[in-house]
Amino acid sequence: MTPNLSDDIRYCPYCRTELERRFIAGRERPFCVVCDRPFFSDPKLAVAVIVYQQGQIVLQRRAIEPGIGLWSFPSGFVERGETVEEAAIREVREETGLEVQIEQLVGLYSRHGHPVVLAVYQARVIRGELRTSEESSAVAWFALDDLPPLAFPHDSLIIRDWQQKLSRN
Repeated sequence: MTPNLSDDIRYCPYCRTELERRFIAGRERPFCVVCDRPFFSDPKLAVAVIVYQQGQIVLQRRAIEPGIGLWSFPSGFVERGETVEEAAIREVREETGLEVQIEQLVGLYSRHGHPVVLAVYQARVIRGELRTSEESSAVAWFALDDLPPLAFPHDSLIIRDWQQKLSRN
């Protein structure tokens, strides 16, 4: 059975009344009888960045869950009012100490039943020195043929898609 992502909305954010379930727009959704309005559980947008230079990419060893101790791209959630590209640049700066320029969109990644949509960009370094953050225990450059254990199943797919895009260009 497919999880209903609206199950996490149980109380009206306006009047705090417990929500009931009503059939709206083709499926059951949370509904506030006091405010007379339905609620939709929108996806959460995240970014990841492949920072590429001289045949190597930047990865960070995660110091937080999920994937603690494994390696992944600089990444994080897009904040309200921020462009996706601004979020990508901010996440790289916060997590690696590098200032980057976005070069291209690699792709969008989502899974059925999962609330996160991931936008992945390729970027190049403008300036800065690698450093860790509170979210990473190590940050390093890696050759594509010598990658450490990756944190998420989609990381290998992203690298494959990115390499295919590079070879076409």
